[in-house]
Amino acid sequence: MDMLERIGLEHPVVQAGMGGGVAGGELAGAVSAAGALGTVGMMAPQPYAAALQRAHQLAPGRPVAANLLVPFIRRAHIDASIAGGAALVVFHVGFPTRWIGALREARIPVFATVGTAAQARRALDDGADGLVVQGVEAGGHLVGVEPLAVALARVLDVADGAPLFAAGGVAGAEDVRRLRDQGATAAVAGTRFLLTDESQAHPDYKQRVLDAERTLQTMLFGVGWPLLHRVVPNAATDRWCARSDLGPGWVRAVGRLSGPLGRALPLGALGTMISLQRPAVPLFSPAVPLVGMPGNAVDRSALYAGDTIHRIHDIVPATEAVALLAR
Repeated sequence: MDMLERIGLEHPVVQAGMGGGVAGGELAGAVSAAGALGTVGMMAPQPYAAALQRAHQLAPGRPVAANLLVPFIRRAHIDASIAGGAALVVFHVGFPTRWIGALREARIPVFATVGTAAQARRALDDGADGLVVQGVEAGGHLVGVEPLAVALARVLDVADGAPLFAAGGVAGAEDVRRLRDQGATAAVAGTRFLLTDESQAHPDYKQRVLDAERTLQTMLFGVGWPLLHRVVPNAATDRWCARSDLGPGWVRAVGRLSGPLGRALPLGALGTMISLQRPAVPLFSPAVPLVGMPGNAVDRSALYAGDTIHRIHDIVPATEAVALLAR
């Protein structure tokens, strides 16, 4: 039995677990109800648990996955994943072996996001049941360092038959077919599901993605989580990334020093952090603008998106997004 059959997927399509509240219960539930794998993204433990419950209410009997950002995991996230019936848990940016026992005991498969063959070997040696192979084309926080086709081929050589989900540059059904032909078990789409009715991204965030002419890899939004990330431009990047997309060197240094602060800060405080940020002051957290925030939040927070912006031109219901990817 392969992984798709094990978790009960109708289509080899996975919705990326966009964190910070973007991928909540409404989005994950709609995707899973349509036969793909909806994924609840990382947020504070209580709303995270509620989102898993809501997703299952919208997609009874269908699998729902969870995506956890390793630096910010609390025991409550693991407990909520188990109690909420997650069909799969993906760890992003690291693989915390101390949480594996509880998930394994609950018979929940565990995947790790990787960008290189070395990362893949380490994750599998540490007990990962499968891998999400991320290409550099992906939006959000990057572990990918090469184009997805290259990374996928390298990881396939060391995966020893482990299931591989491929992430980065997935906009339509032709991408899913191509990646399946290249050996992926399923394809992961982020920006396509960001631009859906059910996504909790701020409406102006979605419009900026639709209007953007380019993406940039930067470390500007790295206070508390100093990791390379792909975004579309806004007032903050226009001001601070003119000389280098990565941002000023001293800003990157501050981000590196702030890593312990991010691990200690409650995830529920991210909205407050956005309210304190200003384009003129280059101290930006990884938080994203959500529905209900002021419109000017989109110019002082990260607008994550992948390079598929050039091939996605509309906001659609999640059910239609699944159909576009699966047909």
